[in-house]
Amino acid sequence: MTSEQLRAFLQVAQEGRFSTAAKGLGLSQSGLSRQLQSLETELGVRLLVRTPAGAVLTDAGERFLPHARRALEALFAGTAELEQLSGIPHGPLALGSLHTVGAYLLPDLIAAFARSYPEVRLRLSESLAPELEEGVSRGVLDLAILSLPVRRADLVAQKLWEEPLVLAVPRGHPLTKLGRAVALTEVVEEPWVVIPGMTGTRALEAACEARGVTPRVVLETDNSEAMRRMVERGLGVALVPELMTRDHPAREFDIVQVVPGGPRRQVALVHRGEGYLTAAARAFKKFIVEHVRKQPAIRSAEAQR
Repeated sequence: MTSEQLRAFLQVAQEGRFSTAAKGLGLSQSGLSRQLQSLETELGVRLLVRTPAGAVLTDAGERFLPHARRALEALFAGTAELEQLSGIPHGPLALGSLHTVGAYLLPDLIAAFARSYPEVRLRLSESLAPELEEGVSRGVLDLAILSLPVRRADLVAQKLWEEPLVLAVPRGHPLTKLGRAVALTEVVEEPWVVIPGMTGTRALEAACEARGVTPRVVLETDNSEAMRRMVERGLGVALVPELMTRDHPAREFDIVQVVPGGPRRQVALVHRGEGYLTAAARAFKKFIVEHVRKQPAIRSAEAQR
């Protein structure tokens, strides 16, 4: 039995679909299936059954699930202790991230990290905050960068930065011509592109409730890049983190500031505790904290508080 087999089983159990689980692990679906088949052959039982609705745990799978989690956790803890002896970061590092952070902060950061730690094999998975929390808690992810608050009590969060949300609007939109910041209550009747459950969406819903209107949502998506592109095509407006606007002159949308006191998001690095961190995870944790402190855009966001 290998850690890869246990990771494969836990990921499918979490996601409920082979395609999503394979993507999260950086495997092909056939490669994922081979890992699970090998595990089932070794155990002599079926753990999962494929159905039209997705992957379903068998009774044996339900019984094996908590043991698989504990086994992988014990393996991670033992590996972390051994790596502390060598002190040289190496091996795999599973990192989870919000889509906005993955697209606008991590490319430069990961490239610099790879140059400093060439022996670390980093795997990046992008998702929404609840899925990232679950991945860290299950041991599928070593670290995750997500927005606060963290809902799981078994996780440790270190705040990285705080930033305001701004309005992304199509080029030449009337709101751009106002030449001033706006309150959300002024713009609730605009057509909106939203990501359900996100900080901006909750702020919009609160503003609509204050005005006694229903949000005019023209599109829901789970991807920030899709949201941006829809705004660029004129479908509607969106509340986006300021991080997404750092290179906005090269993009086809305008930015309208929200009045002071408007919605903000806090971004944190989350893990299960220092005892679970490998040398590679500790190195990345230190690296990102130092990198964020050097980011002018993030420092300016903090300065606006």
